[in-house]
Amino acid sequence: MAVLKMTKLSEIQSEPVEWLWEPYIPCGMITLIQGDGGEGKTTTALAIAAAVTTGNALPGRRATVPAPVILQNAEDSYPKKLKPTLEKCGANLDLIERIDEDECALTFSDERIEQAIVRTGAKLFILDPVQAFFGSANMNSMSSVRQIMKRLGDIAARHDCAILLVGHMNKSGGKAAYRGHGSVDIYAAARCVITVGKMPIDENIRAIVPIKNNLAPLGKSQAFGFDPVGGFTWLGECDATIDEILSGKPRPESQFTKARRLIETALAHDFVAVLEGSNKVEVELI
Repeated sequence: MAVLKMTKLSEIQSEPVEWLWEPYIPCGMITLIQGDGGEGKTTTALAIAAAVTTGNALPGRRATVPAPVILQNAEDSYPKKLKPTLEKCGANLDLIERIDEDECALTFSDERIEQAIVRTGAKLFILDPVQAFFGSANMNSMSSVRQIMKRLGDIAARHDCAILLVGHMNKSGGKAAYRGHGSVDIYAAARCVITVGKMPIDENIRAIVPIKNNLAPLGKSQAFGFDPVGGFTWLGECDATIDEILSGKPRPESQFTKARRLIETALAHDFVAVLEGSNKVEVELI
């Protein structure tokens, strides 16, 4: 029987939140990046890994000291897919390692996760996809998932390592929180959640949209492009919403947006043309 021990909150030292990428990925905690297949969630994770290994700036984040990354991917080929993509993202491959699974598959209960973080001093550990690392545990069981996620979160906290889980989404409708494969407790355990999807205005442009943040206000959506020649390119902040990227349909333009667009067009052409029914009224600017 466990011995009762209690601690007054006045005895706990407050600590500021440290960020790998503020306000999207906190250090020492779990972040979930999710999306439909082929939407770019793995590519986004690799671009983030590349920036960590080089110290290069991420949108809204200044350049930092390069840091080690552990990349564990259960779906894609390292020599044919992952390494070439990382190279196009400009990663320092000497700072990226993986745990060898040839003899024993890795699971969330595996002691090698913590051992690898200690050995490498990794600041980022990517597990892609999250559904591949439950082993014999039932990923749809609330109790099983809670235990596994708590253990993973404790490891992240002990070593100040950001753990980034990459998750698939199912095709059913509804809120993004309930579209991930497995128990909703995977979503609940993550302190931050971002969703990746296509921009309705251009299928070659993707966006990451923050949908959960327990530590700070939600950050702005960030657009990016990726092509075989140019590689991954951050395109800056955008106004993409979760409904847009999940439905593939642009949101209806508001009256305010229409009026603003009309004024901006008028200023660009030195006159305003307002159409009211069949009557055209021109106002000359002075």
